[in-house]
Amino acid sequence: MKKQLIHLLVSTLFGFVGAFIFDLSSFNKTGEIKGIDDIIENVVLTKNNSNENYFENKPSLNNRKEITTITDFKFASAKSMESVVYIKTVAGSEYERYSWFDLFFNGRANERKVVGSGSGVIFTKDGYIVTNNHVIDGSDNIEVIHNKKTYNAIIVGTDPSTDLALLKVEATNLPSIEIGNSASLQVGEWVLALGNPFNLESTATAGIVSAKGRRINILEDIFPIESFIQTDAAINPGNSGGALVSTEGKLVGINTAILSRTGSYAGYGFAIPSDIVVKVVNDLKEYGEVQKAFIGAEIVDLNEKISDQLKIENLDGVVVAAIEESGAAQQAGLKVGDVIIKINNSPIKSKSNFDEQVSSYSPGDVINITYTRENQTLSAEVTLTNVEGTTGIVRRNVFEAKKLGAAFESVPKLEKQRLGIASGVRITKVSRGLIDRMDLEEGYIVTKINNYQIDDPTELAEILERIRGRVIIEFVKKDGRKGAYSYAF
Repeated sequence: MKKQLIHLLVSTLFGFVGAFIFDLSSFNKTGEIKGIDDIIENVVLTKNNSNENYFENKPSLNNRKEITTITDFKFASAKSMESVVYIKTVAGSEYERYSWFDLFFNGRANERKVVGSGSGVIFTKDGYIVTNNHVIDGSDNIEVIHNKKTYNAIIVGTDPSTDLALLKVEATNLPSIEIGNSASLQVGEWVLALGNPFNLESTATAGIVSAKGRRINILEDIFPIESFIQTDAAINPGNSGGALVSTEGKLVGINTAILSRTGSYAGYGFAIPSDIVVKVVNDLKEYGEVQKAFIGAEIVDLNEKISDQLKIENLDGVVVAAIEESGAAQQAGLKVGDVIIKINNSPIKSKSNFDEQVSSYSPGDVINITYTRENQTLSAEVTLTNVEGTTGIVRRNVFEAKKLGAAFESVPKLEKQRLGIASGVRITKVSRGLIDRMDLEEGYIVTKINNYQIDDPTELAEILERIRGRVIIEFVKKDGRKGAYSYAF
């Protein structure tokens, strides 16, 4: 019994000593107990290098604070959120079917109003608002709501090739957004997506830049410029036309699209780079039309199959696939098969990268192109041209034919070459009238009437107003497919 009592006392003594030692190890130098946060700090913030002791290089608490402040968007939100507006659109161009009741009592079909919405960004304090073209496309009436005030907006200009539109409201001292440099934006940087969906005040979501120069083939224009900033900041319906801003609260992009099978955000959002936005906005303000620059050649991405044919190993750059006759590229000495690797010393990695670079220039500008041919590196000075193959200012001239219920415009030279047509007049707007009854839609290009080539909008209107009998109209649809309709007048 005495022996067992001695064992019990010795065990108890060692237990107290062990507990005392544990308590000492659980206190840091300031007397505070170390908990799970301190353990996590070691695991998360310590540089894990096989050549260095894992815990000896644990950063100080100050360094930890520097890291966590990166995700604090209070400054960026406060600085830029006031520059985001709600846009409401109304279109009255859709009509319900004729009924005898409507014809007898109203004398016309029932007009059906179509209401849409989106977001926009205040670009200048005197009332210029930038948004997506698809937000306002086809609208008869546009309202901009900001701080519970409603403004009627007019369309200054649109650019379907970048999906941008510029609006103007009568206001002064609006909180315009500060413009950032999208070219300096890096993959991995934090960004904030701002929108005003469904007039719910401004909303903000955060994410990182997951890629740049993305081409997702969503723009239907014949000369699309797709070089999107990809982000995982949530962009949902109603956020189109909103702002993508940096942690400094500067505009780096205009939110445009999501990649989703359901129509809701699924992890991929896309924004138009601010450098492209600035060029488009300035052109629309000054000319009402974007002054696009072209090199007079068709460019495609360099892939493994093409590189094998050209016997080159490096897949960086883009390939000249076709040359416009007497165009800028031909005059500069470029040939089919040349691989363009630089524009003014800026490396070219892909076609979207090439399009973005060229989009920052105007017709008449001279750029230096570095390219390879048969394993030789060469360079050429190229004078950029416009859609008509000249270096002058291009202005859009739309002819409105009220009797036909439509508006028409000429088709530029470069577009006709790309479509493989010798002539053509584009239908830019359709309301109630003959064109609507003929099932010709906006965007169709009328090329011939009874085998007679049409190249002038006024001539097209005059022919259709006076023509009688059987008529065959040939056209090109918006997707480039050719067709023909037969009518009896």
